[in-house]
Amino acid sequence: MSATDKIKNKIEDLGGKAKEGVGKATGDRSTENEGKFDQSKSSLKDAGEKVKDAFKK
Repeated sequence: MSATDKIKNKIEDLGGKAKEGVGKATGDRSTENEGKFDQSKSSLKDAGEKVKDAFKK
């Protein structure tokens, strides 16, 4: 996995955590769920990149 991909995924994860926190603080379930989805999407991308890296070796 390239460093750029790692950074992008980490930023997406942090953005998701922030969005989830704002949703919890304001009682907005939709925003909270969007944040959780963003975090899940970031985790899946990380897993996919790790699989690609495993096959490159």
